Amino acid sequence: MATQSVDAESTRRAVAEYYGARVRKGDDCCGSDCCGGSGQDANAVTLYGDVDLVDIPLEASANSFGCGNPTAIAGLQPGEVVVDLGSGGGLDVLLAARQVGPQGFVYGVDMTDEMLALAERNRTQAGVTNAAFRKGHIEDLPLPDNCADVIISNCVINLSPDKGQTLHEAFRVLRPGGRLAVSDIVIDGDLSDLPVSEEQVRAALSWAGCIAGALTINQYRTLLAEAGFTDIHIDIRQRYDADMLAQADGLDLPTDLLARLAGRFTSSSIHAVKP
Repeated sequence: MATQSVDAESTRRAVAEYYGARVRKGDDCCGSDCCGGSGQDANAVTLYGDVDLVDIPLEASANSFGCGNPTAIAGLQPGEVVVDLGSGGGLDVLLAARQVGPQGFVYGVDMTDEMLALAERNRTQAGVTNAAFRKGHIEDLPLPDNCADVIISNCVINLSPDKGQTLHEAFRVLRPGGRLAVSDIVIDGDLSDLPVSEEQVRAALSWAGCIAGALTINQYRTLLAEAGFTDIHIDIRQRYDADMLAQADGLDLPTDLLARLAGRFTSSSIHAVKP
C-alpha cells in the first residue's frame, strides 16, 4: 500500500495536540470547507441539514469536526448498541443515543483528554443517560468482543496511523450481523499520475488536517475485506475542489498541483457488514 509511512506515536501525539487545541480555541475541523463547513458551527449546519439539533448542547454542534453524518446512514434502530470511533465532542454519540432510545446504548471512544471532557459536559447538559465516553485508541478499543450492533465514525479513521488494525478492532467488537457505517475522507482513484510522488503529496499535507492520511477507495475496500467485512459499499457524497483543498491546515502544495488534485479527495459513506 503506497500510503505515507508514519510513526504511530508521533502521529497520535500530533492529532491529539491539534484537536485539543481546536477545542480550546473553539475552531472547526480544518478551518475551512475541507471538512464540510466554516465558522464555529457552520460545519454541523452544513452536514446535519434537517436533523433537529435544538436539544443538543451548542458546544457539541460547534465542535463538530466531521465530514459527514454517520447517524443518518447507519439506520440505527431502538435498542441497538453503538460504538463511535473518535467521538470528539460527542455530537454523533448524542444523536445516536436519541435514535437507539433508552433500551439502547452508545459508547464514544476518543484518545484526547480535552475532547473527552467536552463530550462528558455535553452529555450531562443534554441529560443523556444511555451513553458513555471511554478513553482509548481506535486501534485498541476498550470494549469486549461481540458487544456492538453498529460502528459509526466521522472523519476519524483517516487519522489513524494503522487503519488496518482499526478496522480489525471494529470487526472484533461487532456482533455477527453487525454493521459498520462511517463517514470518511477517501481518495477516488490514486495519485500515481502526478508530477511528484504520492509520498511527497502526503508529506505536504498535515496528517491531522483531515486529508493527508486518506485511503483510496480500493485501499479501503481491501482493508475492510482483510478485516473480515462483507457487503462493502463506498459512496462518494462530496468532492473537494482546489479552493477547498487550498484552505486545509498545513497545506504546502503549488497551485498547479492543487488543480490536479481537485475532485480526487472526497467525503464518502462507507458501509460494511460482519458476517
